[in-house]
Amino acid sequence: MKVGIVPINVGGPQTADEMIATAQHAESAGIESLWTFEHVIVPTAYESQYPYDRSGKMGISPQAWFVDPLISLAHVAAATRSIRLGTGVNILPQANPLLFAKQTASLDVLSGGRLMLGLGIGWLAEEYQAMGTPFERRGARFDDYLEAIKKVWTGKVVEHEGEFLSWHGFMSHPTPSQKPHPPILMGGTTPQTLRRVVHSAQGWYAPSDSPSMLAAKLGELRQIAAEAGRPFESIDITASWRPAKRPDALAEYEDLGVHRVVVLLGATGESDPRKAIDRIASVVRS
Repeated sequence: MKVGIVPINVGGPQTADEMIATAQHAESAGIESLWTFEHVIVPTAYESQYPYDRSGKMGISPQAWFVDPLISLAHVAAATRSIRLGTGVNILPQANPLLFAKQTASLDVLSGGRLMLGLGIGWLAEEYQAMGTPFERRGARFDDYLEAIKKVWTGKVVEHEGEFLSWHGFMSHPTPSQKPHPPILMGGTTPQTLRRVVHSAQGWYAPSDSPSMLAAKLGELRQIAAEAGRPFESIDITASWRPAKRPDALAEYEDLGVHRVVVLLGATGESDPRKAIDRIASVVRS
């Protein structure tokens, strides 16, 4: 079982001060991967419903630091050697897709092929509005963007005519170190998300630590994969794990077919990220 930690880029001013030390400590402790969260802004009030808490709200204040995920990963990539670097997840439809293709290819090259690209549709309409992107039809926009970005990553002349993008007659280099591109993990739980996992991604980033939810969603994912003729075993499954809440859950996750667990540092009961990493590593070793 591979074990990652999240998030390395969210908190307060100490987040920037501690980021490299946290990444290096995680690498030395045998942690497989570092992950980020993304919100460009957090509204002071919002009507959108956060889908992963019964309250409908994120458990984080508008004043919280969200250091840009790709810049954060580039920062720690320069100070580490082997630990993998994941976005968990970036909200693709509200980004500039060509710039995003360039940034992610560059990050994969500069990190020596360590990027894992978690992508999502997003739920916060107020953030989309602030970014100047329509919230409506964001799923269709995601599909068009991802198809076009994959063409950019080939390094060949791009020809793409879609609903949202018209790209013709250009090339972009460097191309990603990983071929054909960094592994893409879709984040979310909707049926549409699971279909995108099967048809457009290498893996699924499950936002819940509930084994019962995972079991049900993995059943759906298995069925969609079978209907599409894709081997279920080819799908990389990443789930959330809270060791303080479920210290003995790793075997259960393995039985479900999970390949990686990502631990929320704040859920360990430790305020010091390095102590949190040590606690995670000790639970894994026990």
